[in-house]
Amino acid sequence: MMSKRSLGVVARSAVLAGVATAGLAAAPAQAEPLWPGGPDIPGVPAIVPDTTTPVTAPCGAQARACLKLDTNEAWLMDNGKVIFGPTPISHGMPGFETPPGVFHVAFKKPFHWSTMHNAPMEYAVFFNGDIAFHIGPVDKKSHGCIRMTPDGAREFFNYLNPGDTVEVVS
Repeated sequence: MMSKRSLGVVARSAVLAGVATAGLAAAPAQAEPLWPGGPDIPGVPAIVPDTTTPVTAPCGAQARACLKLDTNEAWLMDNGKVIFGPTPISHGMPGFETPPGVFHVAFKKPFHWSTMHNAPMEYAVFFNGDIAFHIGPVDKKSHGCIRMTPDGAREFFNYLNPGDTVEVVS
């Protein structure tokens, strides 16, 4: 004969097993695996973003760097295809506008000191005289340079080389 203690353990185990079994029976069927652009649950928008739509930039196939001043965005490109971006930028304030056009990278320096503005320019890539891509606050206008986030400036610095084409559009 079982002791009261053993009987209590068996009873609790049976109750827990019944609860676990009931929980399994009431559980919904497994959802289909996620796929880019596909819904996780019918009628509900996808959780996984659609990566099948290519990112485009408003510059020609010759551009290795593309900037759109109206939207404060920049991209890195290879034969007309975006390989990085868009990344946020800021550009020249009134009186110091960044001009649209096609330019070429002149030189780059990982750390440049601006003697004109007495300021650091990390990951500086010069492409139009004294205008360069570099780290800076993207929420404030510059004296013509393209200010970028640290990640954006680092990507541009590592990708671009002297002679590469930079296209700036309005």
